Amino acid sequence: MSTVLSANNLTLQHGKTTIIELLNLALPIGKVTAIVGPNGCGKSTLLHGLSRIHAPTNGYVLLDGKDIHKQPSREVARRLALLPQDTISPDGMTVSELIRFGRHPHQGTMKQWSMSDEEAISYALNAANLNELENRLLDTLSGGQRQRAWIAMTIAQETPLLLLDEPTSALDLGHQVEVFELIKALSNKGKTVAMVVHDLPSACRYADHIVAMKGGKIIAEGPPKEVITKELVLELYGIECDLLLDPTTQTPILINIRRVRNG
Repeated sequence: MSTVLSANNLTLQHGKTTIIELLNLALPIGKVTAIVGPNGCGKSTLLHGLSRIHAPTNGYVLLDGKDIHKQPSREVARRLALLPQDTISPDGMTVSELIRFGRHPHQGTMKQWSMSDEEAISYALNAANLNELENRLLDTLSGGQRQRAWIAMTIAQETPLLLLDEPTSALDLGHQVEVFELIKALSNKGKTVAMVVHDLPSACRYADHIVAMKGGKIIAEGPPKEVITKELVLELYGIECDLLLDPTTQTPILINIRRVRNG
């Protein structure tokens, strides 16, 4: 049975400041959703609300039809994994030790470490291309390598839902492509993914569904080819551009980009 995550009339605040207001969203099952928009529009706040880190002041988030805040933490963690934007690598911990933490929701007082746990870790190491680094200390890795280790931890968690806040922010171009292709491969195997992405061309290329945000509201959503227009790019980012379709992926490419106003 597929796991469903949705927001109904969701309002999220920081102190007395409203960031997200009366937002409705249902993540397409088994697809990659990219949340895009200018800085400060509420992308990361929305992701935190969907993962129940940020409690709503109005409305609710439903996980399989039930209020996510009323479900046991371990049960939620078996169905939803979150990779936040800012991660802190513990001192003296190796890559494989970090990834093992992904198995915590599947453990219990009576359940011992099993072959399925080992298989999950092995798969995560391989999927994130970390086999040669599994015994390295996290604090000896580059920023990109550490990011892949954190992503591997969420893979080991084996949840049907994966939420990623700017998963490629610390990576060079080659590793960005590697991570995006990994995310796409996970989706092709049935995982539902929502990710905050700053790079609009990458969002168009690797996401099945685009959620465009401005001022705490969703102003457009749907397949990239249908949603991304010159008018939307101007409204979101204050830039004019021309659009072409990638001949291979049939997704929008931005060209002739020029700034026309302050964002």
